[in-house]
Amino acid sequence: MKEVLAVILAGGKGERLSPLTKDRSKPAVPFGGIYRIVDITLSNCINSEIYKIMIFPQYRGQSLVDHVEAGWNIFSLNLGHFIKIVHPQLSEQSDTYKGTADSVRHNMKLINHAGVDYVLVLSGDHIYKMDYQLFLDFHIDNNADLTVAVKEIPIEEATRFGVLAVDGTGKVTGFHEKPKKPIPAPENPENAVISMGVYLFRLDYLNKILKKVEGHDFGHDVIPVAVEQGHVMAYCFDKRNRIRDYAWVSNDDGSRSRLLVENTNDAFYWRDVGDLDSYWQANMDLTGVIPGFSLYGEKWPLRTFQQQYPPVKTVFNNRKDYRVGAILDSIVSPGSIISGGTVLNSVLSYNVRVNSWAYVEECVIFSDVEIGRHCKLKRCIIDKHNYIPNDTVIGYDLEEDKKRFTVTAGGIVVVGKRVFRREENDMT
Repeated sequence: MKEVLAVILAGGKGERLSPLTKDRSKPAVPFGGIYRIVDITLSNCINSEIYKIMIFPQYRGQSLVDHVEAGWNIFSLNLGHFIKIVHPQLSEQSDTYKGTADSVRHNMKLINHAGVDYVLVLSGDHIYKMDYQLFLDFHIDNNADLTVAVKEIPIEEATRFGVLAVDGTGKVTGFHEKPKKPIPAPENPENAVISMGVYLFRLDYLNKILKKVEGHDFGHDVIPVAVEQGHVMAYCFDKRNRIRDYAWVSNDDGSRSRLLVENTNDAFYWRDVGDLDSYWQANMDLTGVIPGFSLYGEKWPLRTFQQQYPPVKTVFNNRKDYRVGAILDSIVSPGSIISGGTVLNSVLSYNVRVNSWAYVEECVIFSDVEIGRHCKLKRCIIDKHNYIPNDTVIGYDLEEDKKRFTVTAGGIVVVGKRVFRREENDMT
Protein backbone atom coordinates (compact mmCIF):
# COMPACT_ATOMS: atom_id res chain seq x y z
CA MET A 1 0.00 0.00 0.00
CA LYS A 2 2.88 2.37 -0.76
CA GLU A 3 0.59 4.40 -3.00
CA VAL A 4 -1.82 5.29 -0.14
CA LEU A 5 -1.59 8.03 2.47
CA ALA A 6 -3.95 7.80 5.44
CA VAL A 7 -5.14 11.12 6.84
CA ILE A 8 -6.78 10.88 10.27
CA LEU A 9 -8.99 13.81 11.20
CA ALA A 10 -8.62 14.40 14.94
CA GLY A 11 -9.60 18.02 15.41
CA GLY A 12 -13.22 17.97 16.55
CA LYS A 13 -14.24 19.54 19.86
CA GLY A 14 -16.37 16.54 20.81
CA GLU A 15 -19.03 18.56 22.61
CA ARG A 16 -21.40 15.56 22.74
CA LEU A 17 -18.73 13.65 24.69
CA SER A 18 -18.37 16.36 27.33
CA PRO A 19 -17.20 16.24 30.13
CA LEU A 20 -14.81 13.53 28.84
CA THR A 21 -13.52 16.00 26.23
CA LYS A 22 -13.03 18.91 28.62
CA ASP A 23 -9.25 18.37 28.61
CA ARG A 24 -8.75 16.05 25.62
CA SER A 25 -9.85 15.59 22.01
CA LYS A 26 -12.31 12.85 21.00
CA PRO A 27 -9.68 10.49 19.54
CA ALA A 28 -7.70 10.73 22.81
CA VAL A 29 -10.58 9.53 25.00
CA PRO A 30 -9.69 6.19 26.68
CA PHE A 31 -11.40 3.07 25.35
CA GLY A 32 -11.41 -0.57 26.33
CA GLY A 33 -9.24 -0.11 29.38
CA ILE A 34 -5.77 0.38 27.89
CA TYR A 35 -6.51 2.01 24.53
CA ARG A 36 -7.39 5.44 23.18
CA ILE A 37 -10.09 5.68 20.51
CA VAL A 38 -7.53 6.68 17.87
CA ASP A 39 -5.68 3.37 18.39
CA ILE A 40 -8.48 1.51 16.60
CA THR A 41 -8.09 3.56 13.41
CA LEU A 42 -4.30 3.43 13.58
CA SER A 43 -4.39 -0.37 14.04
CA ASN A 44 -6.62 -0.69 10.97
CA CYS A 45 -3.98 1.21 8.99
CA ILE A 46 -1.09 -0.95 10.17
CA ASN A 47 -3.01 -4.20 9.70
CA SER A 48 -3.88 -3.03 6.16
CA GLU A 49 -0.17 -2.34 5.54
CA ILE A 50 -0.60 1.42 5.27
CA TYR A 51 2.59 2.93 6.65
CA LYS A 52 2.19 6.55 5.59
CA ILE A 53 -0.05 8.31 8.07
CA MET A 54 -0.79 11.94 8.94
CA ILE A 55 -2.87 12.97 11.95
CA PHE A 56 -4.50 16.40 11.96
CA PRO A 57 -5.18 17.50 15.57
CA GLN A 58 -6.53 20.86 16.61
CA TYR A 59 -8.70 21.00 19.69
CA ARG A 60 -6.87 20.21 22.96
CA GLY A 61 -4.62 17.74 21.21
CA GLN A 62 -1.70 17.48 23.64
CA SER A 63 -2.76 14.20 25.26
CA LEU A 64 -3.31 12.76 21.77
CA VAL A 65 0.15 13.92 20.68
CA ASP A 66 1.75 12.48 23.83
CA HIS A 67 0.02 9.14 23.31
CA VAL A 68 0.97 8.80 19.63
CA GLU A 69 4.57 9.82 20.25
CA ALA A 70 4.90 7.35 23.12
CA GLY A 71 3.16 4.36 21.56
CA TRP A 72 3.31 4.67 17.78
CA ASN A 73 6.96 5.46 17.12
CA ILE A 74 7.34 2.23 15.13
CA PHE A 75 7.99 3.54 11.61
CA SER A 76 11.16 3.49 9.50
CA LEU A 77 11.87 6.63 7.51
CA ASN A 78 14.48 4.67 5.56
CA LEU A 79 11.65 2.54 4.16
CA GLY A 80 9.50 5.56 3.39
CA HIS A 81 7.22 4.94 6.37
CA PHE A 82 6.05 7.66 8.72
CA ILE A 83 3.42 8.82 11.14
CA LYS A 84 3.27 12.61 11.29
CA ILE A 85 1.30 14.69 13.72
CA VAL A 86 0.56 17.76 11.63
CA HIS A 87 -0.37 20.76 13.70
CA PRO A 88 -2.65 23.34 12.06
CA GLN A 89 -1.13 24.86 8.92
CA LEU A 90 -3.23 28.01 8.90
CA SER A 91 -3.09 31.23 6.92
CA GLU A 92 -2.99 34.71 8.41
CA GLN A 93 -6.70 35.11 7.71
CA SER A 94 -7.70 32.10 9.82
CA ASP A 95 -6.90 30.97 13.35
CA THR A 96 -8.75 27.64 13.27
CA TYR A 97 -9.93 24.97 10.84
CA LYS A 98 -13.53 25.56 9.81
CA GLY A 99 -14.36 21.91 9.09
CA THR A 100 -13.07 18.52 7.98
CA ALA A 101 -12.43 19.50 4.38
CA ASP A 102 -10.85 22.77 5.49
CA SER A 103 -8.27 20.88 7.57
CA VAL A 104 -7.28 18.78 4.55
CA ARG A 105 -7.27 21.80 2.21
CA HIS A 106 -4.81 23.67 4.44
CA ASN A 107 -2.46 20.67 4.38
CA MET A 108 -2.55 19.79 0.68
CA LYS A 109 1.04 20.90 0.19
CA LEU A 110 2.20 18.25 2.65
CA ILE A 111 -0.14 15.66 1.18
CA ASN A 112 1.07 16.31 -2.36
CA HIS A 113 4.66 15.77 -1.24
CA ALA A 114 3.92 12.39 0.35
CA GLY A 115 4.57 10.51 -2.91
CA VAL A 116 1.20 8.73 -3.14
CA ASP A 117 -1.59 8.33 -5.67
CA TYR A 118 -4.50 7.90 -3.23
CA VAL A 119 -5.58 9.62 -0.03
CA LEU A 120 -7.59 7.70 2.56
CA VAL A 121 -9.47 10.15 4.80
CA LEU A 122 -10.47 8.67 8.16
CA SER A 123 -12.22 9.81 11.32
CA GLY A 124 -10.45 9.31 14.60
CA ASP A 125 -13.58 8.53 16.64
CA HIS A 126 -15.05 5.32 15.18
CA ILE A 127 -14.77 1.75 16.47
CA TYR A 128 -14.48 -0.90 13.74
CA LYS A 129 -12.10 -3.28 11.97
CA MET A 130 -11.63 -2.70 8.25
CA ASP A 131 -9.21 -4.02 5.65
CA TYR A 132 -8.41 -0.90 3.64
CA GLN A 133 -6.64 -3.00 0.98
CA LEU A 134 -10.01 -4.40 -0.11
CA PHE A 135 -11.36 -0.85 -0.10
CA LEU A 136 -8.53 0.29 -2.41
CA ASP A 137 -9.04 -2.69 -4.76
CA PHE A 138 -12.72 -1.80 -5.11
CA HIS A 139 -11.88 1.86 -5.74
CA ILE A 140 -9.36 0.99 -8.49
CA ASP A 141 -11.57 -1.67 -10.11
CA ASN A 142 -14.37 0.88 -10.47
CA ASN A 143 -12.09 3.69 -11.64
CA ALA A 144 -13.71 5.96 -9.06
CA ASP A 145 -12.84 9.55 -8.27
CA LEU A 146 -14.05 8.99 -4.72
CA THR A 147 -15.23 5.91 -2.86
CA VAL A 148 -17.28 6.14 0.34
CA ALA A 149 -17.50 3.27 2.81
CA VAL A 150 -21.18 2.75 3.67
CA LYS A 151 -23.29 0.73 6.05
CA GLU A 152 -27.01 0.07 6.42
CA ILE A 153 -28.65 1.03 9.71
CA PRO A 154 -32.30 1.43 10.82
CA ILE A 155 -33.77 4.42 9.05
CA GLU A 156 -34.87 6.09 12.29
CA GLU A 157 -31.22 6.28 13.42
CA ALA A 158 -29.89 7.67 10.13
CA THR A 159 -30.70 11.32 10.84
CA ARG A 160 -27.35 11.62 12.66
CA PHE A 161 -25.30 10.64 9.59
CA GLY A 162 -24.70 11.38 5.95
CA VAL A 163 -27.24 9.35 3.94
CA LEU A 164 -26.59 8.11 0.40
CA ALA A 165 -28.73 7.07 -2.54
CA VAL A 166 -27.04 4.19 -4.39
CA ASP A 167 -28.02 2.54 -7.67
CA GLY A 168 -27.73 -1.14 -8.59
CA THR A 169 -24.09 -0.81 -9.71
CA GLY A 170 -22.94 0.76 -6.45
CA LYS A 171 -22.70 4.28 -7.88
CA VAL A 172 -23.73 7.04 -5.49
CA THR A 173 -26.53 9.11 -7.02
CA GLY A 174 -27.38 11.31 -4.03
CA PHE A 175 -25.95 12.44 -0.70
CA HIS A 176 -27.64 14.31 2.15
CA GLU A 177 -25.92 15.21 5.40
CA LYS A 178 -28.05 14.46 8.48
CA PRO A 179 -31.43 14.62 6.67
CA LYS A 180 -34.70 14.86 8.59
CA LYS A 181 -36.22 12.25 6.26
CA PRO A 182 -33.50 9.77 5.21
CA ILE A 183 -33.72 8.01 1.84
CA PRO A 184 -34.63 4.30 2.31
CA ALA A 185 -32.13 1.66 1.24
CA PRO A 186 -33.05 0.19 -2.17
CA GLU A 187 -33.30 -3.43 -0.98
CA ASN A 188 -34.57 -2.77 2.54
CA PRO A 189 -36.80 0.29 3.00
CA GLU A 190 -36.62 -0.06 6.79
CA ASN A 191 -32.92 0.83 6.59
CA ALA A 192 -30.89 3.70 5.20
CA VAL A 193 -27.41 3.66 3.65
CA ILE A 194 -25.11 5.88 5.69
CA SER A 195 -21.55 7.10 5.29
CA MET A 196 -19.05 5.62 7.73
CA GLY A 197 -16.81 8.67 7.42
CA VAL A 198 -14.23 6.65 5.45
CA TYR A 199 -13.31 8.25 2.11
CA LEU A 200 -10.80 7.22 -0.54
CA PHE A 201 -9.80 9.85 -3.12
CA ARG A 202 -7.51 9.81 -6.10
CA LEU A 203 -4.95 12.46 -5.21
CA ASP A 204 -5.49 14.42 -8.43
CA TYR A 205 -9.24 14.46 -7.84
CA LEU A 206 -8.85 15.55 -4.21
CA ASN A 207 -6.79 18.53 -5.39
CA LYS A 208 -9.41 19.34 -8.00
CA ILE A 209 -12.50 19.09 -5.80
CA LEU A 210 -11.03 21.08 -2.90
CA LYS A 211 -10.18 23.92 -5.25
CA LYS A 212 -13.65 23.83 -6.80
CA VAL A 213 -15.69 23.66 -3.58
CA GLU A 214 -15.48 26.65 -1.27
CA GLY A 215 -17.25 24.94 1.63
CA HIS A 216 -15.38 23.61 4.61
CA ASP A 217 -16.93 20.21 5.39
CA PHE A 218 -16.75 16.91 3.51
CA GLY A 219 -20.31 15.89 4.34
CA HIS A 220 -22.07 19.21 3.89
CA ASP A 221 -20.06 20.58 0.99
CA VAL A 222 -17.55 18.35 -0.82
CA ILE A 223 -19.34 15.00 -1.12
CA PRO A 224 -22.59 16.42 -2.62
CA VAL A 225 -20.61 18.22 -5.35
CA ALA A 226 -18.53 15.12 -6.04
CA VAL A 227 -21.71 13.04 -6.41
CA GLU A 228 -23.19 15.57 -8.81
CA GLN A 229 -20.13 16.11 -10.98
CA GLY A 230 -17.80 13.13 -10.45
CA HIS A 231 -17.77 9.35 -10.30
CA VAL A 232 -18.48 8.35 -6.69
CA MET A 233 -18.86 4.72 -5.62
CA ALA A 234 -20.26 3.18 -2.44
CA TYR A 235 -18.26 0.40 -0.77
CA CYS A 236 -20.69 -1.79 1.17
CA PHE A 237 -18.87 -2.57 4.42
CA ASP A 238 -21.44 -5.19 5.46
CA LYS A 239 -20.90 -7.26 2.31
CA ARG A 240 -17.28 -6.66 1.33
CA ASN A 241 -15.21 -6.33 4.50
CA ARG A 242 -13.13 -9.36 5.44
CA ILE A 243 -11.35 -9.94 8.74
CA ARG A 244 -9.56 -13.28 9.12
CA ASP A 245 -8.84 -14.37 12.66
CA TYR A 246 -9.18 -17.25 15.07
CA ALA A 247 -12.60 -17.99 16.51
CA TRP A 248 -14.29 -20.70 18.53
CA VAL A 249 -16.71 -22.65 16.35
CA SER A 250 -19.41 -25.03 17.62
CA ASN A 251 -19.30 -28.57 16.22
CA ASP A 252 -22.22 -30.90 15.55
CA ASP A 253 -21.34 -33.03 18.59
CA GLY A 254 -21.54 -30.03 20.92
CA SER A 255 -17.79 -29.55 21.25
CA ARG A 256 -15.97 -26.39 20.19
CA SER A 257 -12.95 -25.96 17.91
CA ARG A 258 -10.60 -23.02 17.48
CA LEU A 259 -10.39 -22.29 13.76
CA LEU A 260 -9.10 -19.57 11.47
CA VAL A 261 -12.30 -18.15 9.98
CA GLU A 262 -12.91 -15.81 7.03
CA ASN A 263 -15.01 -13.35 9.01
CA THR A 264 -14.92 -12.98 12.76
CA ASN A 265 -17.95 -12.06 14.86
CA ASP A 266 -16.99 -8.36 14.73
CA ALA A 267 -16.03 -8.14 11.04
CA PHE A 268 -19.07 -5.96 10.31
CA TYR A 269 -19.12 -4.05 13.60
CA TRP A 270 -19.00 -0.25 13.32
CA ARG A 271 -19.95 2.33 15.91
CA ASP A 272 -19.64 6.10 15.90
CA VAL A 273 -18.70 6.98 19.49
CA GLY A 274 -19.41 10.68 19.09
CA ASP A 275 -21.84 10.86 22.04
CA LEU A 276 -21.76 9.53 25.58
CA ASP A 277 -24.42 6.84 25.16
CA SER A 278 -22.69 5.40 22.08
CA TYR A 279 -19.33 5.56 23.82
CA TRP A 280 -20.65 3.69 26.87
CA GLN A 281 -22.32 1.07 24.66
CA ALA A 282 -19.14 0.52 22.65
CA ASN A 283 -17.29 -0.27 25.87
CA MET A 284 -20.07 -2.60 26.99
CA ASP A 285 -19.79 -4.36 23.62
CA LEU A 286 -16.29 -5.48 24.66
CA THR A 287 -17.56 -7.60 27.56
CA GLY A 288 -19.39 -10.91 27.59
CA VAL A 289 -18.62 -14.40 26.33
CA ILE A 290 -18.91 -13.42 22.66
CA PRO A 291 -18.22 -9.67 22.57
CA GLY A 292 -19.68 -7.46 19.88
CA PHE A 293 -16.18 -6.10 19.32
CA SER A 294 -13.15 -8.15 20.31
CA LEU A 295 -9.82 -6.78 21.55
CA TYR A 296 -8.19 -10.21 21.36
CA GLY A 297 -7.60 -10.86 17.66
CA GLU A 298 -4.25 -12.47 16.85
CA LYS A 299 -4.34 -11.85 13.09
CA TRP A 300 -5.84 -8.36 13.49
CA PRO A 301 -4.12 -7.07 16.64
CA LEU A 302 -5.04 -3.75 18.21
CA ARG A 303 -1.97 -1.78 19.22
CA THR A 304 -1.47 0.97 21.77
CA PHE A 305 1.04 2.43 24.21
CA GLN A 306 1.23 -0.03 27.10
CA GLN A 307 1.85 1.68 30.42
CA GLN A 308 4.04 -0.13 32.94
CA TYR A 309 1.89 -1.34 35.82
CA PRO A 310 1.90 -4.57 37.87
CA PRO A 311 -0.66 -7.32 37.15
CA VAL A 312 -4.29 -7.16 38.22
CA LYS A 313 -4.84 -8.39 41.77
CA THR A 314 -7.93 -9.60 43.62
CA VAL A 315 -7.90 -9.93 47.40
CA PHE A 316 -10.25 -11.16 50.15
CA ASN A 317 -12.32 -14.31 50.00
CA ASN A 318 -14.07 -13.93 53.33
CA ARG A 319 -17.53 -15.29 52.74
CA LYS A 320 -18.49 -14.90 56.42
CA ASP A 321 -18.73 -11.12 56.07
CA TYR A 322 -19.53 -11.19 52.32
CA ARG A 323 -16.22 -9.57 51.44
CA VAL A 324 -15.06 -11.19 48.19
CA GLY A 325 -12.84 -9.63 45.55
CA ALA A 326 -14.56 -10.72 42.31
CA ILE A 327 -14.39 -9.83 38.61
CA LEU A 328 -17.17 -11.14 36.34
CA ASP A 329 -17.62 -10.58 32.57
CA SER A 330 -15.36 -7.55 32.69
CA ILE A 331 -12.13 -6.06 31.35
CA VAL A 332 -9.70 -4.94 34.07
CA SER A 333 -6.39 -3.28 33.21
CA PRO A 334 -2.96 -3.65 34.86
CA GLY A 335 -2.31 -1.93 38.16
CA SER A 336 -5.87 -2.49 39.36
CA ILE A 337 -6.72 -4.10 42.69
CA ILE A 338 -10.15 -5.52 43.39
CA SER A 339 -9.90 -5.44 47.17
CA GLY A 340 -13.02 -7.14 48.47
CA GLY A 341 -15.40 -5.51 45.98
CA THR A 342 -17.34 -6.87 43.00
CA VAL A 343 -16.93 -5.78 39.38
CA LEU A 344 -19.59 -6.96 36.92
CA ASN A 345 -19.87 -6.25 33.17
CA SER A 346 -17.51 -3.29 33.39
CA VAL A 347 -14.34 -1.88 31.81
CA LEU A 348 -11.62 -0.65 34.14
CA SER A 349 -8.53 1.25 33.00
CA TYR A 350 -5.11 1.33 34.66
CA ASN A 351 -4.66 1.63 38.42
CA VAL A 352 -8.25 1.33 39.62
CA ARG A 353 -8.94 0.18 43.19
CA VAL A 354 -12.32 -1.22 44.20
CA ASN A 355 -12.51 -1.50 47.98
CA SER A 356 -14.42 -3.82 50.28
CA TRP A 357 -18.14 -4.39 49.73
CA ALA A 358 -18.22 -1.97 46.79
CA TYR A 359 -20.35 -3.01 43.81
CA VAL A 360 -19.54 -1.81 40.28
CA GLU A 361 -21.91 -2.84 37.46
CA GLU A 362 -21.92 -1.84 33.77
CA CYS A 363 -19.44 0.95 34.38
CA VAL A 364 -16.52 2.45 32.47
CA ILE A 365 -13.83 3.52 34.94
CA PHE A 366 -10.82 5.54 33.75
CA SER A 367 -7.31 5.38 35.24
CA ASP A 368 -6.34 6.39 38.77
CA VAL A 369 -9.75 5.98 40.37
CA GLU A 370 -10.39 4.64 43.85
CA ILE A 371 -13.86 3.41 44.83
CA GLY A 372 -14.53 3.40 48.58
CA ARG A 373 -16.13 0.79 50.77
CA HIS A 374 -19.83 0.03 50.29
CA CYS A 375 -20.08 2.20 47.18
CA LYS A 376 -22.69 1.21 44.60
CA LEU A 377 -22.05 2.32 41.01
CA LYS A 378 -24.25 1.32 38.08
CA ARG A 379 -24.18 2.42 34.42
CA CYS A 380 -21.57 5.09 35.07
CA ILE A 381 -18.57 6.59 33.32
CA ILE A 382 -15.98 7.81 35.84
CA ASP A 383 -13.14 9.97 34.48
CA LYS A 384 -9.57 9.98 35.84
CA HIS A 385 -8.34 11.04 39.26
CA ASN A 386 -11.50 10.45 41.26
CA TYR A 387 -11.46 9.13 44.83
CA ILE A 388 -15.05 8.17 45.53
CA PRO A 389 -15.90 8.26 49.25
CA ASN A 390 -17.26 5.31 51.16
CA ASP A 391 -21.01 4.61 50.83
CA THR A 392 -21.41 6.71 47.66
CA VAL A 393 -24.31 5.62 45.42
CA ILE A 394 -24.36 6.65 41.74
CA GLY A 395 -26.62 5.42 38.95
CA TYR A 396 -29.60 4.27 41.02
CA ASP A 397 -31.48 7.58 41.36
CA LEU A 398 -31.01 9.55 38.14
CA GLU A 399 -32.97 12.57 39.32
CA GLU A 400 -30.65 12.91 42.29
CA ASP A 401 -27.61 12.27 40.09
CA LYS A 402 -28.64 15.11 37.75
CA LYS A 403 -28.05 17.58 40.58
CA ARG A 404 -24.33 16.70 40.63
CA PHE A 405 -23.34 14.98 37.38
CA THR A 406 -24.03 14.72 33.67
CA VAL A 407 -26.83 12.23 32.95
CA THR A 408 -27.40 11.20 29.34
CA ALA A 409 -30.68 10.57 27.53
CA GLY A 410 -29.94 6.85 27.87
CA GLY A 411 -29.51 7.09 31.62
CA ILE A 412 -25.71 6.94 31.81
CA VAL A 413 -24.20 8.98 34.65
CA VAL A 414 -20.90 10.68 33.79
CA VAL A 415 -18.54 11.92 36.48
CA GLY A 416 -15.90 14.30 35.18
CA LYS A 417 -12.23 14.41 36.07
CA ARG A 418 -11.36 15.19 39.72
CA VAL A 419 -14.96 15.67 40.87
CA PHE A 420 -14.19 13.61 43.98
CA ARG A 421 -10.96 14.54 45.72
CA ARG A 422 -8.99 12.16 47.92
CA GLU A 423 -10.25 12.14 51.49
CA GLU A 424 -8.25 11.62 54.63
CA ASN A 425 -10.46 8.80 55.89
CA ASP A 426 -9.41 5.18 55.35
CA MET A 427 -11.00 3.71 52.18
CA THR A 428 -9.36 0.30 52.23
